[in-house]
Amino acid sequence: MTGSIKYLSQKHWRQTGVIALVGAIYLICSWILQYNNLAGITAVPKAFAWLGTNFMPTADSMSHVPQIWTKLMQTVLLAIASTVVAAVIAIFVALLGSKVTGFNWVVQTATRGIASFFRNIPLVAWAMILLFSFKQSDFTGFLALLLMSVGYLIRAFMEIIEDEASETTLALKATGASYFQIIFQAVLPQILPSLISWVLYMIENNVRDATLVGILTGTGIGFIFDLYYKSFRFDAAGMTVLAIILVVIILEVLSNQIRKVIL
Repeated sequence: MTGSIKYLSQKHWRQTGVIALVGAIYLICSWILQYNNLAGITAVPKAFAWLGTNFMPTADSMSHVPQIWTKLMQTVLLAIASTVVAAVIAIFVALLGSKVTGFNWVVQTATRGIASFFRNIPLVAWAMILLFSFKQSDFTGFLALLLMSVGYLIRAFMEIIEDEASETTLALKATGASYFQIIFQAVLPQILPSLISWVLYMIENNVRDATLVGILTGTGIGFIFDLYYKSFRFDAAGMTVLAIILVVIILEVLSNQIRKVIL
């Protein structure tokens, strides 16, 4: 009993020490950056009041709905297309890079390095880099979303293969099954629900990210929002934000229903 009390006391002091350390780091960073915490806290209500006043859609902003809806659907289709292509590429690369289905450690290491490279470059950086080569176009946004999605999906698919298909693969190897028999008749059917779940998640994420990409590449719903905002048509910009929120919620509900069916 005494030992348990002593352990809990030590755990409490460790947690307190960690919290105090994080707080001290925050205060030091605020001091270095000369950030006024009190001014920041008091500015939050004013900022939301300004947003509520200026970004509230009006009767005039309803006239922009057809244009907003067209660009929004364009953005959604762009996100879906880039995710599907990324998933197809990622599953083949993940099979080569997984410790369960990969050929050798050289290929596995190279594959993991490629996935890490694409994943750790921010989406904004990809968009800016590709913008110089492909200019402002839908293809630029497609490539930016594709490259980032490939990195994330390769990593996710490799973990799925290693977590869910390792025992099945070992069992089939022991029976003398060929490599392609193991892949197409055991590994892929077994991990398919998890793959679909990840693809649905990336579609949701890419729809949100495509808005930012559109601002940078001058395409899709991001371009429309940027145009309205810079021309001080805040009511139309607010209508654009509401349309984005509505579509994202609908996609999330649909993907959750699909997950319930397949998982």
